[in-house]
Amino acid sequence: MTLDLSRIRSALVDAGYFTAVDYVEQTGSTNTDLLERDDVASGTVLLADEQVAGKGRLGRAWSSPKGAQAILSVALQPESVDRLGVLPLAAGLAVTDTIPGAVLKWPNDVHLNGKKLVGILCEAGSRVVIGMGINVTLSKEQLPIAAATSLALEGRDTDRTELIIGVLRNLRRRIDQWEHNDPQLMVDYREVCSSIGKRVRLEAPGGDIHGTVDGVTETGQITIDGVSYSAGDVTHLRVVD
Repeated sequence: MTLDLSRIRSALVDAGYFTAVDYVEQTGSTNTDLLERDDVASGTVLLADEQVAGKGRLGRAWSSPKGAQAILSVALQPESVDRLGVLPLAAGLAVTDTIPGAVLKWPNDVHLNGKKLVGILCEAGSRVVIGMGINVTLSKEQLPIAAATSLALEGRDTDRTELIIGVLRNLRRRIDQWEHNDPQLMVDYREVCSSIGKRVRLEAPGGDIHGTVDGVTETGQITIDGVSYSAGDVTHLRVVD
């Protein structure tokens, strides 16, 4: 289904949530576009129907079939980046705010019925950019990994336009909480973080760590048996029996 850009701009720009909503039919990466452009104001949203060189954590690459995902990036110029590690968690939380039943595997993997639904990547350069791709109508054959899913595969008939509006409205609210260091942000995050209380294997360059997830700190670190680890220190987090 074609995006209704007029409706999106009315709901997000005219209503004061964001500065601008730009659109490209195809691009390599919406994150890269916003990082490299000189004319980007804080609060600019970039939407795309297709990405051919998308980016994930740890340099992983992926692409998306045309029209099968809700692809968006948001450019920010925050006053401080002291708590930048919390921003990806806030972005993931905005998606769970929008999609009933979705949960977060630390740090910001959005899961639905035990499978990954959304990819999120935050990057910092001359500005901070939050990017995400939500699997809307991907078939099993189009999924990037076997452990992924899409809203269509989970029986959710979804209007991409309404999904984008909902996610971005919630993202604006969560960004505001992050910028103002509102403690409610992490309270809400912990409520939907499926990793808490689980036995896990944390895969890291220095060796694997086994233990039980105690919680997530105010700065977004995961705590396993009393020791905290940041997302940058972790290659993968796996639940073990």
